[in-house]
Amino acid sequence: MVFSQNTEKPAQIDPKIVKEFVKVAHSDFDKVKEMLKEQPLLLNASWDWGGGDFETALGAAGHMGLKDMANFLISLGARTDIFVLTMLGKTDIVKALLKAYPGLLNSQGPHGFTLLHHAEKGGKDAEKLLKHLQKLGLKETFIKLK
Repeated sequence: MVFSQNTEKPAQIDPKIVKEFVKVAHSDFDKVKEMLKEQPLLLNASWDWGGGDFETALGAAGHMGLKDMANFLISLGARTDIFVLTMLGKTDIVKALLKAYPGLLNSQGPHGFTLLHHAEKGGKDAEKLLKHLQKLGLKETFIKLK
């Protein structure tokens, strides 16, 4: 059975608005909520800071350690990743991902921040993950994007 899809998509979001949204997600939770209320499609929008450094609002919240914002965005359906889950201290999920895909240990998040950086930003919630990542040999909190 073939399913039909509506091929009409909304217009592209103004790149200036996307950049502003991702930028404010580094610190201003109220502004993030306001912008999402005005334009819900910003939820998964990403900005290219250059050199393949793509970032979403959730990615920004993740590397800044903004748990309330991250949980809010996920509750709305934002696409999450191993970096945000690490910051949130989702130990069982992150360990399972690393077991299935060991190469993720050395992957780079937004701006080159590693899983170790995200675990540090997670504080007490991510203590177990921090120790686990160190046990696996991860030492760097930042890897320069190439």
